[in-house]
Amino acid sequence: MPRSPAKRRPAPRKPPAERARIQALFERFEAAESDPRTELSYTSPYTLLAAVALSAQATDISVNKATARLFAVADTPAKMLDLGEEGIIPYIASIGLFRTKAKNLVAAARILLEQYGGEVPLERDALQALPGVGRKTASVVLNELGVEPAIAVDTHVFRVAHRLRLARGKTPDLVEHELMAAIPDPWRTRAHHWLILHGRYVCIARRPKCAECSVADLCASPEKSR
Repeated sequence: MPRSPAKRRPAPRKPPAERARIQALFERFEAAESDPRTELSYTSPYTLLAAVALSAQATDISVNKATARLFAVADTPAKMLDLGEEGIIPYIASIGLFRTKAKNLVAAARILLEQYGGEVPLERDALQALPGVGRKTASVVLNELGVEPAIAVDTHVFRVAHRLRLARGKTPDLVEHELMAAIPDPWRTRAHHWLILHGRYVCIARRPKCAECSVADLCASPEKSR
């Protein structure tokens, strides 16, 4: 089992020219959008947690369509538990793995009620102990709520991190570790959103939109459009 990023050997310090390039990257991201946020719709820590858990292997658009209806009737752990698995399924049946996700929503709601008074614990270990909540989900919640500067490495972040030479790791865990070491502190709380949005709309998997990219001159990716 891989060690958590916090226990890994510190990443080598980058040379001055590379640090300057990375600073320029994030200065441009900040200039374009100073306060990036998740595109998932939520109104409380609980609905954020539920939405992020539902977003695994699903698009934010599909999750928002489902949760608009689901949260209208169950936006607290107590209401979600009352709704039950069979009551939840019709609302999220359009999302992948909906049966497992419904089961996890109910199990997590029960734990939140029994152990935390219906509140979402904002500590990483407690979050990751909830059914259906892994490191990536916990990172999104903690970062979005301003609790912890965390970078959740999904397919978009993984791709952009490699193309922009911010990381070379072959696993999300390694890429997270490298990003946390490479990104200057002032931008760590927002880096996750900048990278995911850049990957979702500009640095897409096939035929990246390099002509529209604000950091194209700072990118040396072999996949860069000619």
